[in-house]
Amino acid sequence: MNNMSLIVRQLGKQAYQPIWQAMQDFTDTRDATVADEIWLVEHLPVFTQGQAGKEEHLLAPGDIPVVKVDRGGQVTYHGPGQQTMYVLLNIKQRKLGVRNLVTALESCVVNTLQDYSINAYPKADAPGVYVDDKKVCSVGLRIRKGCSFHGLALNVNMDLSPFNRINPCGYAGLEMINCATIGGPQSVNDAGTKLVEHFCNLLNIDHKEYKEGFDE
Repeated sequence: MNNMSLIVRQLGKQAYQPIWQAMQDFTDTRDATVADEIWLVEHLPVFTQGQAGKEEHLLAPGDIPVVKVDRGGQVTYHGPGQQTMYVLLNIKQRKLGVRNLVTALESCVVNTLQDYSINAYPKADAPGVYVDDKKVCSVGLRIRKGCSFHGLALNVNMDLSPFNRINPCGYAGLEMINCATIGGPQSVNDAGTKLVEHFCNLLNIDHKEYKEGFDE
């Protein structure tokens, strides 16, 4: 496998912290010979607070754990029915700027929803993807050693009520929506397949190898 190809891992439902730890370990131990990876994950309920996260945006987390993480951005929620796509790319080797990567993440969501005739768009001042001023996808990244981790979280068909316990991404009153309820992909699997396809097209990645879970 040449180092410009990519491994796509379907990880199913997972607790947040072990996956976050695995992303850090992968990034810290990789070198120029390690192939880039995309991880598709559905998380158990958790609030994650970015590096610049302010406590005031956690209104009433209650019984849902809060994890302070090393990505950019404020607080968001992950839960079943949301397709999280983590992009573990050697952006230095791919000659890819951080802004280009954020744009590719947002564009792959826009293009996925366009396949279902949904007009979605990013906002210059608030990363993520929106439909009619409602947010359908959050984006947050960390770059270390010239490599990216974290990625995007697309609300597919999830319980949105936990978003009421926070100011999503630091915006009071921001309404979150599911793409399934507006005619988009109905399952995380359908959404994940489309997101990977569009993301790889945007970055001209032709060769992909699909795997279930982590290598033993």
